[in-house]
Amino acid sequence: MSDRNSGNASSNATSGAVYGLGLIGAAIYYIQQAPSFWPGVVGFLKALVWPVFLVYEALKTLGA
Repeated sequence: MSDRNSGNASSNATSGAVYGLGLIGAAIYYIQQAPSFWPGVVGFLKALVWPVFLVYEALKTLGA
């Protein structure tokens, strides 16, 4: 069996950990900012897709 793909497992685990920590942090932030239950639910859904907001704002800042 070849070990060609063994290097990708480490980087996949790292990116998964970063996404997971970001998800938890974003969920805490958005839920704390919510004034009631339904905005909290929307905040949790936003936390699931936080990288989209990050990339959008980065591209907007760079003028792309």
